[in-house]
Amino acid sequence: MTLLSRTLLAATVLLAPLAAAGPAAAADPGCASSVPYVSGQGGYAAYRIPAAVTTRRGTLLAFAEGRRDGAGDSGDIDVVLRRSTDGGCTWGPLQVITAGRGDTRGNPAPVVDPRTGDIVLVTSYNSGEVSEARIMRGEVTPEQGRRVFVQRSRDDGRRFGAPAEITADVKPPGWRWYATGPGHAVALTRGPHTGRLVVPANHSAAPPEGSPDTGQEPRYYGGHALLSDDGGHTWRLGFVDDSYDGVDNANETSATQLADGRLYFSARDQGGSSPGNRLDSYSEDGGATLARPYAIQHTLDDVPAVQAAVLQLRGHGAPLLFSGPSVPTARRAQAIWRSTDAGASFTRALTLSDAPAAYSDLVQLDRDTVGVLYETGTAGPYETIAFRRLATGELIP
Repeated sequence: MTLLSRTLLAATVLLAPLAAAGPAAAADPGCASSVPYVSGQGGYAAYRIPAAVTTRRGTLLAFAEGRRDGAGDSGDIDVVLRRSTDGGCTWGPLQVITAGRGDTRGNPAPVVDPRTGDIVLVTSYNSGEVSEARIMRGEVTPEQGRRVFVQRSRDDGRRFGAPAEITADVKPPGWRWYATGPGHAVALTRGPHTGRLVVPANHSAAPPEGSPDTGQEPRYYGGHALLSDDGGHTWRLGFVDDSYDGVDNANETSATQLADGRLYFSARDQGGSSPGNRLDSYSEDGGATLARPYAIQHTLDDVPAVQAAVLQLRGHGAPLLFSGPSVPTARRAQAIWRSTDAGASFTRALTLSDAPAAYSDLVQLDRDTVGVLYETGTAGPYETIAFRRLATGELIP
């Protein structure tokens, strides 16, 4: 049996029953799961970094990084997309949204502009010849380093325009590493900043002059947000977390708007000295500032150091959801937590599987259904990106 055959068999065992994938497959309204991305298929050695949104027309868009050379973070990487018009039961053909052409394009952060229905996609870039470590040490030119781009689709995700660079507007001098999301961004739908697009992001800073540090130390990670008040045509920086003290090191970040209008941010703590791996904070002014510094969220101590996703369900009294692996020392056992107190505390609601699992995103399909797009496999978490449909009734206490 070939490696690809074993991977496909593993995906079937993990997620059976599966709907058939492809544009001509018959839809199964009761389907529970599907596998939009299988490593080794479509010309890519691996697929990683899922992100998902539902468009105004109800189409589900599942973005990922298509990694040509392997599962590593550097090299020839494209941003790819598959569309589903039946809630993730079946999937259309793979589309290349941003081609790396030997360089690294990734960290997709999609959002639907509430005013126009356009899909706005913010992504990150670096030369395929450099690594995160070299970028953090300041060993690359600005052209080789991390840069930021935005694209737009006006036809429900069928086609996207060419990427337009916004680096100068959102990356201050002295920052080295830079990553958007990954995972869905946020469109504010209530409050004084209704219509604003908010992209959670992270960066690293250069060490102060005279420091013996190289800049590769985790203490130089920090979180920030990108803001647009004109539907993604122009961008500026919102809040910047710049403590750089090594205690709480905000890294990959997810965000959602709570029922009371505030923004909730959940970040990976990368090598901080505080016990625990998840940080959180709030913004009361649409992402312009944080209401308090990032702090450890101890009710999520079961989550390892990994990207994770948050989503406020729609509806009166609906909970805030969190998705991520649930073994503190390993990337495995994808689970969903819920919060009924706006993120002050979380309770595990459901464990999807005991299998290896890593990055994920959450998306609400309709009032009764939520989807989880997540990395999983049998021998390791990067064999597939799977999609799981869940009834909101399973998640609401």
